[in-house]
Amino acid sequence: STLNDLDVSYKENKEKRARIVNHCYASDEYRKIRMTYYDAGDSVQVFNSVWYPDPKYNLPVLGIDLLSFNRKRYLAIVDFQPLHQEEEDHATTYEHILQPIKDKYDNLKGRMSSKFYDETQFFSQEMLFARFTDGKVVEEDLFPAFQSYVKTHLDLVKSTTPATSAQDIQHVFDRQREYDTYSADRDPAAGLFAAMFGKQWAEDFIYDFLFSLSERSEEGLD
Repeated sequence: STLNDLDVSYKENKEKRARIVNHCYASDEYRKIRMTYYDAGDSVQVFNSVWYPDPKYNLPVLGIDLLSFNRKRYLAIVDFQPLHQEEEDHATTYEHILQPIKDKYDNLKGRMSSKFYDETQFFSQEMLFARFTDGKVVEEDLFPAFQSYVKTHLDLVKSTTPATSAQDIQHVFDRQREYDTYSADRDPAAGLFAAMFGKQWAEDFIYDFLFSLSERSEEGLD
């Protein structure tokens, strides 16, 4: 994945034994599917992915964050991230489809802290959220729930009638842009990326690749 002159497909800090790999795809149904894998050995493992439906589908963005620290502490977030404050403002409602999946997994019903994000913006009521120390939760709960959410998102896009109005499509695109700006300005990994790969690379990576529709704030990364 190359943008401008920044190659983000692979970056490594050999001294600190950390590397990052990125893939980005597009299809008729999805404007952008990006996947990021950050590997710092046992100390930190991160998988992050965001799936943006094509703007002709007025649907939530699929957001995925899976983190492991020293293989002793784990954090997981999987959500259909709404573009609008009201679920009914999307082309199809979806929380009622997610609820029975989430209901199966008591370990994934945690609440996000407000340290980085306001959970009333761009987060749904059916977010899977978990902090845990037992690695068994990954196989027994997280992986099947993750698979179900990804499949449900794909099914939702495939079953939704695309918009034909240029105005409606533009409105969804604009909301995706607002989502990107909101997310770029609050990315909790910004400090980690800057420490490992340099502040300028981290800034370009966040604003031009991870959240490529975002408007870069004048002060950049704090």
